[in-house]
Amino acid sequence: MILIDIMNNTIIINESSSCLKPNQISQMYFWGFVKESEHGLYQLSSRSIESILPKLLNYFDKEEISFSLSDSCQEYLTKLNRIRDALKKVIDLGMKYKNGDFKNTGFTEFSSFVRSNIPRSLKDHQLKAAFHLYLVQNGANFSVPGSGKTAAVLSVYEKLKSEGKVNLIYVVGPPACFGPWQVEFELTLGRTPNVKILAGGDHIQRKLEYYRPTTQKAELYLTTYQTLLNDQIEVKTFLTQSGTKAFLVIDEAHYIKQLGGSWADAVLQISEYAQYRCILTGTPIPRSYTDVFNMFDVLWPNSKPIDEVTKKKIEIHQENNDIASAKKILKEVIGPLFYRVRKSDLNLIPPVFHPPYILSMNKYERLLYDAVENKIRDYSKQDYLRNIDIVRKLIRARIIRLRQCVSYPGLLATALKEYEESLLEDKSDISQIISDYDSLEQPAKLQFLTKLVTKLQKQNQKVVIWAHFIGTLKLITKHLTQKGYMCKLIYGETPTEQTSIDEEETREKIRNEFMDLESGLNILVANPAACGESISLHKTCYHAIYYDLSYNCAQYLQSLDRIHRVGGSEINQANYHFLQYKNTIDQDILFNLDKKASRMYELIEEDYNIYSLDMFEEDEDIEAYHRLFGGE
Repeated sequence: MILIDIMNNTIIINESSSCLKPNQISQMYFWGFVKESEHGLYQLSSRSIESILPKLLNYFDKEEISFSLSDSCQEYLTKLNRIRDALKKVIDLGMKYKNGDFKNTGFTEFSSFVRSNIPRSLKDHQLKAAFHLYLVQNGANFSVPGSGKTAAVLSVYEKLKSEGKVNLIYVVGPPACFGPWQVEFELTLGRTPNVKILAGGDHIQRKLEYYRPTTQKAELYLTTYQTLLNDQIEVKTFLTQSGTKAFLVIDEAHYIKQLGGSWADAVLQISEYAQYRCILTGTPIPRSYTDVFNMFDVLWPNSKPIDEVTKKKIEIHQENNDIASAKKILKEVIGPLFYRVRKSDLNLIPPVFHPPYILSMNKYERLLYDAVENKIRDYSKQDYLRNIDIVRKLIRARIIRLRQCVSYPGLLATALKEYEESLLEDKSDISQIISDYDSLEQPAKLQFLTKLVTKLQKQNQKVVIWAHFIGTLKLITKHLTQKGYMCKLIYGETPTEQTSIDEEETREKIRNEFMDLESGLNILVANPAACGESISLHKTCYHAIYYDLSYNCAQYLQSLDRIHRVGGSEINQANYHFLQYKNTIDQDILFNLDKKASRMYELIEEDYNIYSLDMFEEDEDIEAYHRLFGGE
């Protein structure tokens, strides 16, 4: 008789009597078993043994193969069946709830608890999302940015804490989420938490925090994906300590979508040690249906809702462009486990997109733009003689040069990484204009910006000014400061809040100062790459000025949401202003951003559509080049 054993996450089959037929052995090889000896010992080491073991046993029964289970295998199977029964029950509850069946779900009791114990009044859509998470225990909130996901999760945490099921929240996310979590905790739960930020800093001191006695533990822990990667052993120890009952929250969970990625693996390694789990992201399926695989493996690490066979089916349907079949499978296996609030559910006042301000370039700006554009046209005629990969790199760099022209011509003096093609090397007079530009004129956009900011300041309006190039950001900040305005800058080099930083101004401190109506800081200058995610400005700022734009629609949409969100935009209208140079790349960028944004919002209103909020920026540059300059 065959003995099936489990040891160290490995299935071991002892088939010493050689009773397996060749076709049966082939089936085992297909599942990944490896023959370890001539005496019929087969082993399978895999994270997916929870899906392979039941299939193996069913196959042996079907083939009438006699087998017995070791004590450890029987114990594992009993545990697996218990977890799967729990998951099946949760899936049934989640599906009934999402279909509108509130009977016997406990919604009334949960709502009563929230009204009596949560100081912050939740919106209806937040309450429904919160109860869904409470109902399914380990769930996902895929609601659109600005819908109040953090407040919903904190309400569930407080309910579980009152039941003695959890006693702390452990949040993994980008550094930009640290400030909002602390602010939202106090606003939602009405108390200031004992917070530990375990990111960066002295790694020895940081890791010591994981070994503090239960009586000295904090209530809110915040760490980054990169730090978690370095601290996996310590985090496992922390989560398994006696007295630790952690609610694990993976914020901006699209960071773990990459299958086999180091950040994803780090999260997968620790997830099973938490009592409850939650993932948050407004962009769950950026490029492929496979993007959700890791997320739901994290939520149910010991009984994956999407098993290996189902994953392969989804991949095949997607490769064959059979989207309907892929969506049908996903709806069945994970639909009950996530909740999504759509933009249309938020009851926000529609924002105002003011008609773009179409400006004429000043003398030297126009001269430089035309010179660069003409040189690109000349170069493009010879591109067919070059290697295609080289051409693609050149195209992206040329588009950047055009964007620099409509942002701040002084940027043309700086070199671009891996780009040696000189658009102006044979025109010494042009090169001189670039080097002397600041003494020759101010950009027309900067002059108009000053007038627009002055108008808004007279109306006591705070304003955020978006631009993409660091040189432009610094130019705007310096100019407005010299005009007597108080403004501050957030861009990629601005430090984020970490335990090792206590004197430098951080993004969070600047943001908080900007949000304070009495601070005197009424102008924030920022680039979407640094300030487009996790930071909310909507409670005191209702005007955003786009000094320049890129083709990256992800950053564009995220920046729009900074001033159009739940908790302010129900009564205050968001206003967007765009500065555009006449007859330039500016018009092409804005037109295509608007077109893509409209398409994205339509798709976001549906479940399971693949919509890239990474937004193919590189491909967009190439497409833009062909629109503007022709060619294949």
